[in-house]
Parts: sequence; structure tokens; C-alpha cells
Amino acid sequence: MTKQSASNTVLLIGASRGLGHAMACEYLQRGWRVIATGRAQSTDSLARLALQHPDALRVETVDITVPDEIAALRARLEGEVIDLLFVNAGVTNADEETTATVSTEEFVRVMVTNALSPLRVVAAFEALVPASGTIGVMSSGQGSLANNTNGAHDVYRGSKAALNMYMRSFAARHADDPRTLLLMAPGWVQTDMGGPGARLTIADSIPNLMDTITAQSGTPGLQYLDYLGRTVPW
Repeated sequence: MTKQSASNTVLLIGASRGLGHAMACEYLQRGWRVIATGRAQSTDSLARLALQHPDALRVETVDITVPDEIAALRARLEGEVIDLLFVNAGVTNADEETTATVSTEEFVRVMVTNALSPLRVVAAFEALVPASGTIGVMSSGQGSLANNTNGAHDVYRGSKAALNMYMRSFAARHADDPRTLLLMAPGWVQTDMGGPGARLTIADSIPNLMDTITAQSGTPGLQYLDYLGRTVPW
């Protein structure tokens, strides 16, 4: 077990690659204690990072689509105080697939991973987040109904719109909760998921996204924001 530090603690769900891994690296550079997760077969990059930050990074495994694994991680983290719970884990599907052509199995995979499972994580871990803490989930600008003017990538869009709705439901059920609740849109970023043609680099997106999360600390209720702190229309 990683030694407890006096710094703030972030639990990053889905940090083995891409945006999540970049967030782990940046939070470590900013002096946070980081608990970072990946699926069992994908934590090599986190293990290497832990060698550089043995007292600040704790690596855990979880597949958020498996409820028993969420419960097991929750048991392992009992007693932790999580200043920021951030769920980044997510998947995409082939760009050319639409609701008319996608297989039922692929549709279920995307929806369960992107919409259902993050809220199961929030429900499981929210008791570890104090009244002054923040609960955030990585959404997407493509989850905006108002911004959907081209109809592209509709399976992924639908999963993020559902995620947004489920977070709104969570916020409504916790109307008197003083914690900060965030849906974050990182922009179109050059990662394995975003592709090499994306408009933003990780360096353009992630430090700004994290600054936005920090700036909202202490503001109760749910907000849907992009990486520069601008409100995204629902």
C-alpha cells in the first residue's frame, strides 16, 4: 500500500492510457496523492509511473462494467478520504456505425461502459468524498443534444447523452449535497480514441481541464463544462 501523504487525494477511474493517464501524471506533478485504476490487463503504464512516484501513486485494478470488481475496489479503499473522485473510463465505437447498423452487442457494450457503469462507480464511492469534495465524470461535447447538428457518431453521442442524464438524476436526488458535481468535456483530443487528426493535443486539453475542475471546487451542484470552463449546452 502506498504511503499516505498530506496532499489532496484524487481517485482516477480509467487512468491507464490517454486522457486519464495524462491526468494522473499532471496531478502527480501538482503534488496530489493519486489512486489510479485500469483494467487488470492494462496497468503496465501506471506501474511504470508508480516507480517514479512510489509515495504518491497507488495503482488499483477495476473493470467498471463488472459490479463485483467495483465492490471489491470499494472494500479495498474503505477508510480513504477522496477529495476528487473522477471517472474517466469509457469506450468508443466505429465512426461509420449508426443506430441502424450497430449490433445489439456493440450498442450494449458502449452504453454499459459509458453511461451505466460510471454512475455505478459514483454510487459506490461517493461516501468517501467529503462535503468539500468534488465528483466528476468525463463526458463529451458530443453528449450535448443542442450541439448535435450533423448526426455523426450517434451511438457514442447517445451514450454520453445518457451519462449526462444519469448524472442529472444523481444531482436531483442529492439536491442539498454541498459537493461539486461536474460533467467535463475535454474537447477533441489526439489520443487513441480521438485519433491523430484531433484538433487538440493532450497538453492543450488536460492542464486546462484540471484547472477548471479546481476552479469549481466549493461550488455545489452539477455543471456541464468544457476544458476551458465554458458551459456546454445540454
